[in-house]
Amino acid sequence: MGSLLRSPIWAIGAAIGGLLGGDFKIDYAATAMPVRLAIERQRWSDAARLQALPKSAPHVAAIVYWARALAASRAGRPQSADQDIAMVESCRRQLQDAGDTYWETQVRILLKEAQAWQLAATVHPEDALLQLRQAADEEDAMEKLPVTPGPVVPAREQLGEMLLSLNRPKEALQEFRAALVMAPGRRGSLTGAARAAGLVGGDATLLN
Repeated sequence: MGSLLRSPIWAIGAAIGGLLGGDFKIDYAATAMPVRLAIERQRWSDAARLQALPKSAPHVAAIVYWARALAASRAGRPQSADQDIAMVESCRRQLQDAGDTYWETQVRILLKEAQAWQLAATVHPEDALLQLRQAADEEDAMEKLPVTPGPVVPAREQLGEMLLSLNRPKEALQEFRAALVMAPGRRGSLTGAARAAGLVGGDATLLN
């Protein structure tokens, strides 16, 4: 186990899946853990090397393709996101064809997020914000099933990050605060809100 913990982020999921995999909960955890580590730490090179586990369900594999697409766009290589965005769409279609409405919706949200970051990286900020806001609104409106995990990074938190990257801290602060209502105590939203508040003068109560 010690050597596993010292493994590169992109290799952890494959190692866990190989040792323990077989059912949805284990495959999801083995996939989501390295994705979360890479994306939340903004380690885009690690995210780009993530691989879906063999025989992953479409809604599990989609998380890896989403992460790689985000990594490409946020690292300044938006054209490299095309293939992974197409793979997310393929996963969505598989779920749609299977009549799995719940997971098809979740993967459609991932698709919109990936497309939004690609748009932002190709200098289409308003289109990117519209797409990501739609994803956030859709995600917030969903009633999560009791035994299913939450998103790796909430769309509303990503919207705050995008607004910060566009130098719009007041709007970003609103989105981070909204994200914290849905997911209290999330580190990414808390640190994002603190950064945004600092840029609008340090008073986080301005937008109450």
